[in-house]
Amino acid sequence: MDAYAHVNNVQYLRFFEEARVLAFKDWFGAERDLIDEGMLVVSQAIDYLLPMGYAYAPARVAVWCSDVGAASFELGYAVGGPVGDDTVYARGRVTLVAYDLADQRPRRLGAPERDALAAVAGPPPLLRGDRRRGRA
Repeated sequence: MDAYAHVNNVQYLRFFEEARVLAFKDWFGAERDLIDEGMLVVSQAIDYLLPMGYAYAPARVAVWCSDVGAASFELGYAVGGPVGDDTVYARGRVTLVAYDLADQRPRRLGAPERDALAAVAGPPPLLRGDRRRGRA
């Protein structure tokens, strides 16, 4: 909670992280941990659409893959309220890079990773600054 009795802005990054960890287990299999293999966040952007008040029930977060590169990929997010509240409180985008922890450098995504990401592909979330940067 922040000084205005809303969910604090930094909490949305935690929502993204928790959703990503659970999604990775679902997308890539529970036997494979991309975190241990090496996956780094290199960029994050969030549009806060409406203040979210405190609720005892958890927020819901939709996460999907919106772009895949040679070594990186982008995830889109939509943060909604608890079950029964269909309001979208925030949208966001996170870019991750596959990283070789031993060699301390980015690594290319393998075919199984690309296939898993393709299976959960969706359009990139439109954020406020995208029009100015020619992304929309």
